[in-house]
Amino acid sequence: MIFTNRITAAQQLAAALSEYRDKHPLVLAIPRGAVPMAKIIAGELNGELDVVLVRKLRAPGNPEFAIGSVDESGWTYLADYAPQVGADKEYIRNEVSTQLETIRQRRSQYTPVRQPIDPAARIVIVVDDGLATGSTMLAALHGLRAKQPAELVCAVPVAPSDTLEKVRSNADRIVCLSTPFNFRAVAQFYLDFPQVTDEEVIAILASSGHDC
Repeated sequence: MIFTNRITAAQQLAAALSEYRDKHPLVLAIPRGAVPMAKIIAGELNGELDVVLVRKLRAPGNPEFAIGSVDESGWTYLADYAPQVGADKEYIRNEVSTQLETIRQRRSQYTPVRQPIDPAARIVIVVDDGLATGSTMLAALHGLRAKQPAELVCAVPVAPSDTLEKVRSNADRIVCLSTPFNFRAVAQFYLDFPQVTDEEVIAILASSGHDC
Protein backbone atom coordinates (compact mmCIF):
# COMPACT_ATOMS: atom_id res chain seq x y z
CA MET A 1 0.00 0.00 0.00
CA ILE A 2 1.34 3.40 -1.04
CA PHE A 3 -0.20 6.54 0.48
CA THR A 4 -0.53 9.74 -1.52
CA ASN A 5 0.47 11.83 1.51
CA ARG A 6 -0.08 12.11 5.26
CA ILE A 7 -3.57 13.54 4.72
CA THR A 8 -4.88 10.49 2.89
CA ALA A 9 -3.12 8.19 5.37
CA ALA A 10 -4.81 10.04 8.25
CA GLN A 11 -8.22 9.80 6.60
CA GLN A 12 -7.81 6.05 6.19
CA LEU A 13 -6.63 5.68 9.78
CA ALA A 14 -9.60 7.70 11.02
CA ALA A 15 -11.94 5.34 9.17
CA ALA A 16 -10.22 2.35 10.78
CA LEU A 17 -10.65 4.01 14.20
CA SER A 18 -14.30 4.97 13.65
CA GLU A 19 -15.55 2.97 16.65
CA TYR A 20 -13.96 5.62 18.88
CA ARG A 21 -15.99 8.46 17.35
CA ASP A 22 -17.82 10.52 19.97
CA LYS A 23 -16.05 8.70 22.83
CA HIS A 24 -13.89 11.82 23.38
CA PRO A 25 -10.57 10.08 22.66
CA LEU A 26 -7.30 11.87 23.33
CA VAL A 27 -5.34 11.73 20.07
CA LEU A 28 -1.62 12.16 20.70
CA ALA A 29 0.83 12.81 17.89
CA ILE A 30 4.51 11.97 17.91
CA PRO A 31 6.06 15.15 16.45
CA ARG A 32 6.61 16.32 14.02
CA GLY A 33 5.31 14.31 11.08
CA ALA A 34 2.28 12.84 12.83
CA VAL A 35 0.86 16.17 14.05
CA PRO A 36 -1.06 17.05 10.84
CA MET A 37 -2.36 13.47 10.79
CA ALA A 38 -3.50 13.52 14.41
CA LYS A 39 -5.38 16.77 13.80
CA ILE A 40 -7.41 15.09 11.05
CA ILE A 41 -8.03 11.98 13.16
CA ALA A 42 -9.06 13.98 16.23
CA GLY A 43 -11.43 15.99 14.05
CA GLU A 44 -13.00 12.90 12.49
CA LEU A 45 -13.46 11.21 15.88
CA ASN A 46 -14.58 14.33 17.76
CA GLY A 47 -11.58 13.85 20.00
CA GLU A 48 -8.96 16.06 21.60
CA LEU A 49 -5.51 16.73 20.11
CA ASP A 50 -2.14 16.97 21.85
CA VAL A 51 1.44 15.83 21.37
CA VAL A 52 3.43 13.16 23.18
CA LEU A 53 7.07 14.12 23.28
CA VAL A 54 9.63 11.39 22.72
CA ARG A 55 12.96 11.40 20.91
CA LYS A 56 14.95 8.68 19.27
CA LEU A 57 18.50 8.06 20.46
CA ARG A 58 20.83 8.31 17.48
CA ALA A 59 23.53 5.80 16.66
CA PRO A 60 27.13 7.10 16.77
CA GLY A 61 27.99 8.52 13.36
CA ASN A 62 24.58 7.63 11.92
CA PRO A 63 21.91 10.03 13.18
CA GLU A 64 19.14 8.47 11.07
CA PHE A 65 19.56 5.08 12.75
CA ALA A 66 17.78 4.69 16.10
CA ILE A 67 19.40 2.75 18.93
CA GLY A 68 16.59 3.57 21.34
CA SER A 69 14.43 6.40 22.59
CA VAL A 70 13.64 8.57 25.60
CA ASP A 71 10.33 10.01 26.80
CA GLU A 72 9.54 13.25 28.58
CA SER A 73 10.00 11.70 32.04
CA GLY A 74 13.50 10.50 31.15
CA TRP A 75 12.56 6.83 30.79
CA THR A 76 14.87 5.25 28.20
CA TYR A 77 14.36 2.35 25.85
CA LEU A 78 17.60 0.91 24.47
CA ALA A 79 17.77 -1.62 21.63
CA ASP A 80 19.82 -4.74 22.30
CA TYR A 81 22.06 -3.94 19.31
CA ALA A 82 23.13 -0.52 20.67
CA PRO A 83 26.56 -1.69 21.96
CA GLN A 84 27.29 -3.36 18.61
CA VAL A 85 27.11 -0.02 16.78
CA GLY A 86 29.47 1.70 19.21
CA ALA A 87 27.06 3.17 21.76
CA ASP A 88 28.87 2.82 25.08
CA LYS A 89 27.49 4.04 28.42
CA GLU A 90 29.03 7.49 28.17
CA TYR A 91 27.73 8.02 24.62
CA ILE A 92 24.24 6.92 25.67
CA ARG A 93 24.28 9.21 28.73
CA ASN A 94 25.24 12.20 26.57
CA GLU A 95 22.73 11.36 23.85
CA VAL A 96 19.90 11.00 26.39
CA SER A 97 20.83 14.39 27.84
CA THR A 98 20.84 15.98 24.37
CA GLN A 99 17.44 14.56 23.46
CA LEU A 100 15.86 15.50 26.79
CA GLU A 101 16.95 19.08 26.18
CA THR A 102 15.26 18.95 22.77
CA ILE A 103 12.09 17.63 24.42
CA ARG A 104 12.14 20.48 26.95
CA GLN A 105 12.60 23.02 24.15
CA ARG A 106 9.74 21.54 22.15
CA ARG A 107 7.40 21.51 25.14
CA SER A 108 8.12 25.19 25.76
CA GLN A 109 7.53 25.93 22.06
CA TYR A 110 4.48 23.78 21.50
CA THR A 111 2.46 24.29 24.69
CA PRO A 112 4.07 27.13 26.65
CA VAL A 113 1.01 28.15 28.64
CA ARG A 114 -0.39 24.78 29.65
CA GLN A 115 0.54 21.32 30.84
CA PRO A 116 0.14 18.25 28.61
CA ILE A 117 -3.48 17.01 28.58
CA ASP A 118 -3.93 14.34 31.26
CA PRO A 119 -4.49 10.90 29.67
CA ALA A 120 -5.76 9.28 32.89
CA ALA A 121 -8.96 7.26 32.37
CA ARG A 122 -9.14 8.40 28.71
CA ILE A 123 -9.12 6.45 25.49
CA VAL A 124 -5.68 7.45 24.19
CA ILE A 125 -4.75 7.00 20.53
CA VAL A 126 -1.04 7.49 19.77
CA VAL A 127 -0.41 8.38 16.14
CA ASP A 128 2.75 8.30 14.06
CA ASP A 129 3.19 8.51 10.28
CA GLY A 130 4.84 5.07 10.29
CA LEU A 131 7.11 2.87 12.37
CA ALA A 132 10.56 1.67 11.40
CA THR A 133 12.36 0.44 14.54
CA GLY A 134 9.38 1.43 16.70
CA SER A 135 11.62 2.91 19.38
CA THR A 136 9.85 6.26 19.72
CA MET A 137 6.43 4.62 19.81
CA LEU A 138 7.66 2.25 22.52
CA ALA A 139 8.82 5.18 24.64
CA ALA A 140 5.56 7.03 24.07
CA LEU A 141 3.41 4.04 25.03
CA HIS A 142 5.52 3.27 28.09
CA GLY A 143 5.26 6.82 29.41
CA LEU A 144 1.51 6.97 28.77
CA ARG A 145 0.80 3.58 30.34
CA ALA A 146 2.18 4.89 33.64
CA LYS A 147 -0.54 7.57 33.58
CA GLN A 148 -3.31 4.95 33.54
CA PRO A 149 -5.38 5.56 30.42
CA ALA A 150 -8.60 3.58 30.04
CA GLU A 151 -7.39 2.22 26.71
CA LEU A 152 -4.09 2.75 24.90
CA VAL A 153 -4.13 2.45 21.11
CA CYS A 154 -1.18 2.60 18.70
CA ALA A 155 -2.34 3.87 15.28
CA VAL A 156 -0.01 4.00 12.27
CA PRO A 157 -0.44 3.70 8.50
CA VAL A 158 2.55 1.43 7.92
CA ALA A 159 5.10 -0.66 9.83
CA PRO A 160 7.05 -3.88 9.42
CA SER A 161 5.47 -6.86 11.17
CA ASP A 162 8.46 -7.51 13.45
CA THR A 163 8.28 -3.93 14.76
CA LEU A 164 4.57 -4.34 15.49
CA GLU A 165 5.39 -7.44 17.52
CA LYS A 166 7.81 -5.41 19.65
CA VAL A 167 5.19 -2.74 20.21
CA ARG A 168 2.22 -5.05 20.77
CA SER A 169 2.74 -5.76 24.46
CA ASN A 170 2.84 -2.04 25.23
CA ALA A 171 -0.57 -1.18 23.74
CA ASP A 172 -4.08 -2.49 24.31
CA ARG A 173 -4.68 -2.36 20.58
CA ILE A 174 -2.70 -1.74 17.39
CA VAL A 175 -4.29 -0.31 14.25
CA CYS A 176 -1.92 -0.54 11.28
CA LEU A 177 -3.13 -0.27 7.70
CA SER A 178 -0.17 -1.95 5.98
CA THR A 179 2.64 -4.32 6.99
CA PRO A 180 4.75 -4.59 3.81
CA PHE A 181 7.76 -6.76 3.12
CA ASN A 182 11.07 -5.15 2.13
CA PHE A 183 10.58 -2.29 4.56
CA ARG A 184 13.50 0.15 4.41
CA ALA A 185 12.05 3.49 5.53
CA VAL A 186 8.66 5.02 6.24
CA ALA A 187 9.08 7.53 3.39
CA GLN A 188 9.10 4.80 0.74
CA PHE A 189 5.37 4.24 1.34
CA TYR A 190 4.35 7.84 0.61
CA LEU A 191 4.34 9.60 -2.76
CA ASP A 192 4.62 12.96 -0.99
CA PHE A 193 6.40 13.01 2.39
CA PRO A 194 7.62 16.54 3.21
CA GLN A 195 9.24 17.59 6.46
CA VAL A 196 6.83 19.06 9.00
CA THR A 197 8.25 22.16 10.69
CA ASP A 198 8.00 23.33 14.29
CA GLU A 199 6.03 26.33 13.02
CA GLU A 200 3.43 24.03 11.46
CA VAL A 201 3.13 22.06 14.70
CA ILE A 202 2.66 25.23 16.75
CA ALA A 203 0.00 26.51 14.34
CA ILE A 204 -1.90 23.18 14.38
CA LEU A 205 -1.90 22.99 18.17
CA ALA A 206 -3.01 26.62 18.41
CA SER A 207 -5.88 26.01 15.98
CA SER A 208 -7.02 22.94 17.94
CA GLY A 209 -8.43 25.17 20.66
CA HIS A 210 -5.48 25.15 23.05
CA ASP A 211 -3.56 28.31 23.80
CA CYS A 212 0.01 27.75 22.66
